[in-house]
Amino acid sequence: MTLRIGAGAGFAGDRIAPARDLAERGRLDFIAFECLAERTLAYGHLQRAADPDKGFHTALDKRLGAVLPACVQHGTTIVTNMGVANPRAAGHAAQALAQRLGLKIRIAVVTGDDVTTQVNGDTWLPEMGKTLREHGQRVVGANAYLGIDALLPALDEQPHLVITGRVADPSLFLAPLVHRLGWARDDWARLGAGTAVGHLLECSMQVTGGYFADPPHKMVPNIAQLGFPLAEVAADGSAVITKLDGTGGLVSELTVKEQLMYEVHDPAAYLTPDVAADFSTARIAQVGADRVAVRGVGGRERPRQLKAIVGFDGGFLVEGEISYAGPGAAARAQLAAEIVRERMAQVHGNTEPLRLDLIGLNALHGTAMNGLPAHAALCTDVRLRAALRTPSRAMAENLLEEVESLWLGGPAGGGGYRGHITPSVTTQPMYVDREAIALNIEVLTS
Repeated sequence: MTLRIGAGAGFAGDRIAPARDLAERGRLDFIAFECLAERTLAYGHLQRAADPDKGFHTALDKRLGAVLPACVQHGTTIVTNMGVANPRAAGHAAQALAQRLGLKIRIAVVTGDDVTTQVNGDTWLPEMGKTLREHGQRVVGANAYLGIDALLPALDEQPHLVITGRVADPSLFLAPLVHRLGWARDDWARLGAGTAVGHLLECSMQVTGGYFADPPHKMVPNIAQLGFPLAEVAADGSAVITKLDGTGGLVSELTVKEQLMYEVHDPAAYLTPDVAADFSTARIAQVGADRVAVRGVGGRERPRQLKAIVGFDGGFLVEGEISYAGPGAAARAQLAAEIVRERMAQVHGNTEPLRLDLIGLNALHGTAMNGLPAHAALCTDVRLRAALRTPSRAMAENLLEEVESLWLGGPAGGGGYRGHITPSVTTQPMYVDREAIALNIEVLTS
């Protein structure tokens, strides 16, 4: 038996048309939409706090509306974490959407990832080496990374659509494999192999050439029209990664190898809620045009605890920019940065870290490199960016005023000021016991 599963999204802002194409032409058993990052989740908690009917993916209607008719027609089950911080509200929104489309569907809503009530001042934040109380920021929400244990009971309900909150990305793909192919919960080798499939698909078009192109060394055909990937998975866990005919991009040994190692610290122990997957034994081979076989992935027993993410109110993020042009632009922009730094400290008493970048001159390496590069003197067009995260709205406004005042109070040739202030969140990981999770499956019908 071979199962066909596709990627419907790799992040909250992913393209929609390739998912519709997969739903219509992919002959899929399942399609998974991975739309949830850590900060997306924290912002979801803020939205839910402001309105109890919000806090789920704002584009849920648009994404599901593009694929639901075809998925119902072809018997494709949708699995998604678009529930974000409010899966129940997302379930009801999907129910209303199906009714508007005239579709009769079953929706399984999975809850239990929200562990906000389990955090307190003594909760340990391992990456910071301090307690939550010592960290001092206000908690907006906390969620555990659930795995297939949460999804399999939902799939047992034979739904058209499964909506979750925080589930580990590869688990969205692994659960359908375990459910349909009948894998045991402790068959670590197959669970590792299925996790590799999920990891390869979870970032959508990265494995079909996106985030891969680097001309002239790595060329991707028709990159403006990348197709989303799908996997043909056998009962033993081996798989072929491919894409639909006629779509842009490519699936090659290199795209698969790059994605397999993406965000992986230890290829021999890729930890998920379901398994410690071993990618180090993977065998990857091109077996046809845009067809790459993945075999030999292993696995060991899953971790005893679950990772969780705590979202904090990060205050305000303020960014102000101004450009300098003409000979000596970099030196004038550097002088402008020094003016802003001095005035924010001495006039306004700012003690928060202030980021000052000359965009175009090692701005991406600003925390790793000191001073101006050798070619700075030749630069005739540069933009100063000043950024600050602060709990004080007044301090945020001070920064914008200082950058804007450079028009007349700074070096020659400044112009094109732009500034904005946005609410900010920060996140930190923690760990929770599996036994502390209270799972619940709610079934809705349209």
